[in-house]
Amino acid sequence: MTGRLMPFLLIFLLLAGCHPTPVEPQQATPYELPTPLFFPSKTNIPADNPMTEEGVALGKRLFHDPNYSEFRIPNSAFPTCCASCHRPEYSFEFGPEGSLEHLGTPHTMLPLINLAWNTTGLGWDGSVPTLEQMVYAATTHPLEIATDTTQIVQNLKQNNDYPSLFQKAFGTPDIHFKRVEKAIAQYVRSLVFADSKFDRYLRGEEQLRQDELNGYMLFVTEEGADCFHCHGGGSNALFTTNLKYNNGLDAAYHGDFKAPTLRNIALTAPYMHDGRFQTLDEVIDFYSDSVQYSEQISPLMHHVMQGGVRLTDDEKAQLKAFLNTLTDHSFIPNEPSK
Repeated sequence: MTGRLMPFLLIFLLLAGCHPTPVEPQQATPYELPTPLFFPSKTNIPADNPMTEEGVALGKRLFHDPNYSEFRIPNSAFPTCCASCHRPEYSFEFGPEGSLEHLGTPHTMLPLINLAWNTTGLGWDGSVPTLEQMVYAATTHPLEIATDTTQIVQNLKQNNDYPSLFQKAFGTPDIHFKRVEKAIAQYVRSLVFADSKFDRYLRGEEQLRQDELNGYMLFVTEEGADCFHCHGGGSNALFTTNLKYNNGLDAAYHGDFKAPTLRNIALTAPYMHDGRFQTLDEVIDFYSDSVQYSEQISPLMHHVMQGGVRLTDDEKAQLKAFLNTLTDHSFIPNEPSK
């Protein structure tokens, strides 16, 4: 009986050798997101898109790739990638020439920093729930990258580098737009700014000048500049609540808008949702003397009935000095592009 079975056993072994053992998807390296002092503990990292070193690297490549949408429309004036409008030299915001009048979209004039801790929606109106969905919104918006996701995928497939990068990040070389969303979202979550002069002061590594300390006290007191209700402070080092407010820009009601982070505020002119102020001095002057009352104004604007917080010239200078301590050059090139 054993002799009769031997040929069949040999055939079985030969056939088995023709089918190699399936290769398990490559495991990406977990990315360690920092936990800066006084940042919230809760992040918006979804369970189906954990951060990895390889995913962040792929997202960075996609974010900055000038050929991301190159094959969409020949000689198009529209931006071709995320970094076209979210420019690193301006804290991942559009830069000095930005305004809704020129750009026509509320997405590009918000700095893409510390967004891993934003759990209240994205954009000036907070209407986009997740960073993954923001990638889709920016890619397809008619006044932003203005293309369809199928074209983006076809474009990426023409680049020989991308299959291996997707393999490293996601375990297979398949390129589809959900993976594009996930990779870019991972990269944006990695943009953590928490090493400004003020951060080093909080950590006991550096001292603030007296005018900077005076400006901080103005920032965090209601009888001073009264900034902290909407923009946080030492115990909320994001320097934003990520909530929406009517801050009294106009007597006519035009909506509530997100309080942007004040980190890197010296780099992110123009200011307000419509880019109406070109300098920090104009912003401080507005909150000091020009706040407009309306029935819809936020109850946190405690000084509206006197037109603002009424700072002296010295106090304005001190507040500005403090705001300048919030600049962190971690991801900022030395020289802005011209």
